[in-house]
Amino acid sequence: MAKRPDGKNTSGRGQRDLKVKVKTARGRKPSSTRWLQRQLNDPYVKRAQADGYRGRAAYKIMELDDKFRFLVPGARVVDLGCAPGGWCQVAVPRVNALGEKQGKAQGSILGVDLQEVEPIAGCELHQLDFMEDGADDKVKDWLGGKADVVMSDMAAASSGHKQTDHLRIIALCEAAAYLAFDVLEEGGTFVSKVLAGGAEGELQKLLKQRFAKVANVKPPASRADSSEKFVVATGFRG
Repeated sequence: MAKRPDGKNTSGRGQRDLKVKVKTARGRKPSSTRWLQRQLNDPYVKRAQADGYRGRAAYKIMELDDKFRFLVPGARVVDLGCAPGGWCQVAVPRVNALGEKQGKAQGSILGVDLQEVEPIAGCELHQLDFMEDGADDKVKDWLGGKADVVMSDMAAASSGHKQTDHLRIIALCEAAAYLAFDVLEEGGTFVSKVLAGGAEGELQKLLKQRFAKVANVKPPASRADSSEKFVVATGFRG
């Protein structure tokens, strides 16, 4: 059973909810109405609100970690594209960032995003455009050493053109991967969101050269109609 950020178990999942219907208001695009209706009826959105997470994406990293076990006590984590903070929230108790698990190593979390992120206990957060010149050097300075996990949920603003959006997110993923190559400890893990679209082949080839195992996963929390998937590369060769 999943736990909330405060450590309490979730409950009350068996009750049936009525579907919320949204009418298109004057001045609102039909696509916006469809998005709003999907949000209001999304069980993961409701679950995030009940559990105290800042977004439904928290369950994506939770499900990936449940499978691959990279957020362990003592792990030093870099979270790229961390806003609004759901991935950080999940990582805090798992890496023991607050030192609350006696007898377990205390980890650390460095979060970076283009937007300002509200503080999260146990995390060091910075506002930064990761694609600007010298951004990776700033991240390395803040990190102050090696990392065990580099994870990225970065995504470019949608242009409405599927292939363009695919190329943009692959570029972000590649930039995150090169940072991982610089900062990961041997045996470390790289996790990143990608969009299926054909251009990810070179990235996959690159990761397979640097990591012992590379898996492509679509966690249950990822919407079925979304082209997103996650690459999980484990066993960094250094």
